[in-house]
Amino acid sequence: DAKPSPVKAETPEGWLAMPATQMRLLNYRFGGSGLGEVWVSVSSGSVLDNVNRWLGQFNATKLDSKGLSELRMVPIAGASGVWVESEGDYAGGMGAPARSGYALAGVVADFGGRILTVKMVGPKADVETAKPLLETFAKSLELAD
Repeated sequence: DAKPSPVKAETPEGWLAMPATQMRLLNYRFGGSGLGEVWVSVSSGSVLDNVNRWLGQFNATKLDSKGLSELRMVPIAGASGVWVESEGDYAGGMGAPARSGYALAGVVADFGGRILTVKMVGPKADVETAKPLLETFAKSLELAD
């Protein structure tokens, strides 16, 4: 019972397109380690809820509304979203053990009550190298009508 994805984009050079999943509308692997992951999702909740969930996966200090307003804004799919970064031990959930030396970069945006997220997680060196490409990718995303 497959449905067309509500987002589309071209696969960036050096990223390996992976099959979509229930939660990952677009899904990629990247980086020299082969462990980096990038995915695009539509989530529930608010921008702040999603940012704090991501930060919580790194045991980082959660933000309040003021902290959220201080994050850098970046283009995403013709709108703007907040740029989020963290690093350290990544506890991605689903019973997986925490992974040390990881980093996060991503964008969270509100599209009329739908939260669009672009999340990159992987070994810190891979994420640091790929952050500019991630920002370009987020800008190039298109939402289906």
